[in-house]
Amino acid sequence: MDLILWRHAEAEDWTEGCNDLERALTRTGEKQAKRMAGWLDRHLPDTTRIICSPAVRCEQTVRALGRKYKVRSELAPGTTIDASLAVAQWPNNKSVVLLVGHQPSLGEAIGFLLGIEQGGCAVRKGAAWWLRTRERDGDVQTVVVAVQAPEFL
Repeated sequence: MDLILWRHAEAEDWTEGCNDLERALTRTGEKQAKRMAGWLDRHLPDTTRIICSPAVRCEQTVRALGRKYKVRSELAPGTTIDASLAVAQWPNNKSVVLLVGHQPSLGEAIGFLLGIEQGGCAVRKGAAWWLRTRERDGDVQTVVVAVQAPEFL
């Protein structure tokens, strides 16, 4: 199974009294989302299942891809590793799955899948991590296929 974890692009800063789910992308974030969407669109199969957090900034990020997606509350800020992986049906899903979500949840899932004992990985705004599960000699492994950040596109 291929699992792509895409962090939302740069968003407005959180302020006191602000509803976190309503924060929108900045102009820089819109550019980041377009760059990363172009790269992803060239590499993702047409059958990719795309699942997005209900946060406005995540929906704005994924809309740049121009493909159908589903919003799932399980990917909202503060989600757990178990909830994220359950939504993706990791590692048994037969299709490629793209999750659009938040830090630190995405980084924690990456750290867990790669066996990083210190916890999660830092995931830059707008960046995508492409992971794949495989079996070798009866051992299930997670391998990194690609890591891409919008500033390098």
